[in-house]
Amino acid sequence: MTIFIAILIPLLPISSAFIIGLFGKQLGEQSYKVGVPALVMAFLGSLWLVYAVSVDGPIRIGLPSLSSEAPGWFHLGLFIDRLSAVMIVLITGVSTIIHLFSINYLQGERGYARFYALLGLMTFVILCLVSSANLFMLFVCWQLLSWVLYLLLAYNFSHPPAVDSAFKTLIVHRVGDVAFLGGILLTYHLYGTLEFSELFARAAETATMISLWPGGDLSVSAVTVITLLLFVGAMAKSAQFPLHVWLPDTMDTPTPVSALMHAGIVNAGGFLLNRLAPLYGLSPTTLHVVFAIGMLTVILGASMMLVQNDIKKTLGFSTMAQMGYMIMECGLGAFALAIFHLMAHGLFKATLFLNAGNVIHASRHEPKKPMISHGGAAIPFSRATWITGVGVTLLLPLIILLAAHGILKIPLRDAQGAVIFLFFAWVTASQAMFSLYRLYEASWKVVGVMLLALVMIVFTYLWGAETFTYFLYPQPGVAHQYFQVAALHGGLFDVLVILVTALIILSWAVLYTRASGQRIFLPGWISALRPQLFLLFMNRLYVDQFYNTVSQNIIHFAKRLDHSLAGWRRP
Repeated sequence: MTIFIAILIPLLPISSAFIIGLFGKQLGEQSYKVGVPALVMAFLGSLWLVYAVSVDGPIRIGLPSLSSEAPGWFHLGLFIDRLSAVMIVLITGVSTIIHLFSINYLQGERGYARFYALLGLMTFVILCLVSSANLFMLFVCWQLLSWVLYLLLAYNFSHPPAVDSAFKTLIVHRVGDVAFLGGILLTYHLYGTLEFSELFARAAETATMISLWPGGDLSVSAVTVITLLLFVGAMAKSAQFPLHVWLPDTMDTPTPVSALMHAGIVNAGGFLLNRLAPLYGLSPTTLHVVFAIGMLTVILGASMMLVQNDIKKTLGFSTMAQMGYMIMECGLGAFALAIFHLMAHGLFKATLFLNAGNVIHASRHEPKKPMISHGGAAIPFSRATWITGVGVTLLLPLIILLAAHGILKIPLRDAQGAVIFLFFAWVTASQAMFSLYRLYEASWKVVGVMLLALVMIVFTYLWGAETFTYFLYPQPGVAHQYFQVAALHGGLFDVLVILVTALIILSWAVLYTRASGQRIFLPGWISALRPQLFLLFMNRLYVDQFYNTVSQNIIHFAKRLDHSLAGWRRP
């Protein structure tokens, strides 16, 4: 029964895509009557799958080979553990919502049936990716994901910017895929297998070293090289700096595609790191690099988000920052927290994009309708709200520590992993306080919402730290081992914590001075730097211009080389 459901879940969306593709002209705008029921049944099946995997353990399904003489690495199959099952629920759930939303949103659009066929095909590919039994099948689905995404992004093929952004996305993904393929080839060459369980066991048994050049004395760990190459592929898919340039330019696609892409497709990098967590857990160097790239992406993505004046591009850069946040969590060894973040981000970002579609649709029908505003009036200052926000922010670490130590018995001394969980809870609560502070409501209502948000965030993170972590990694000591491997140098970790703490306290001071009509002293060089930073982030750090220049020079060189070779061949 469970095996039948596991096979049926990916077959339902691909069957709907096949039927709509064959009979799309006859179905027309009734195509949703094929796609929606298929996704609803797949979602219901995924709920049963989570329960079955939790009780009976992972499911392994080997697909028959096309030839008896196929090489050892050419093996297709499904492997569904708790991680895959959770991802399948997220994918089928989000895809079902997008199918339902698109029924009315795309009415009257040319290619209505084509859209539903591609949507079913994309869902099938993502489901196969998260349930791949080995690196070979995962890479095949990784490639198919890029090509189907290209077709979805170029849905409005009569609109040149949409086609250009789709092609740009495909090229950036190819850059990451070259490194990904190199990592897979090196893996098979050194360990002789691409099956996950065998690969993890062989990599853990022997510490293989690779010389940086033939005959050289300098060598590095093979696991480090492999995981870094695979991480480049994850960087491209999850829009990590500097391979982020494709994501902000994909806003000319229909809003349901944006919702699916930002809620599911860009999460592929975070899933890849979790699927290969036992391999990444063997290389502290790679985890430190992952942390640094993720932290840089968070800072740059959030900064570029703040200077956007387009609602979808704002959400796009927000996704970039959130993906950096997720990758940073993996770099700290908090793999389960990254999946928890992935699920939460997927749900609320899909909702935000679909709502943005409603706003854009309404503004097109009512172009003279003014946006809701307060006429440029200053934010009403409430001392009670400010005191509550500051007090909750500063007291939250103590509350979390007492709850974690006294109730959940989480060891905090010399446990960097536990501190990471608690610190993320504090930062998240602080962000919530800053957002709630700006509400145009009576102060007592804002205070109540702040306290409610505090309770929810503390409960969520403590539950995530204690329950969700050991749901995904139930083996004793596994999650703790990842934290130990990824642990930063004690002094560096303390400096990062102190800097973020100082930044949060400074932010509350700035809010107080501005809201109360006072001026905060800033050095002259900071005031002069602000407009320059605004231009820098508005122009996306000029990374796009740099890539365009490099690509044009390569094309120009290729044309000159082709011309010279053509002249050389003439008799």
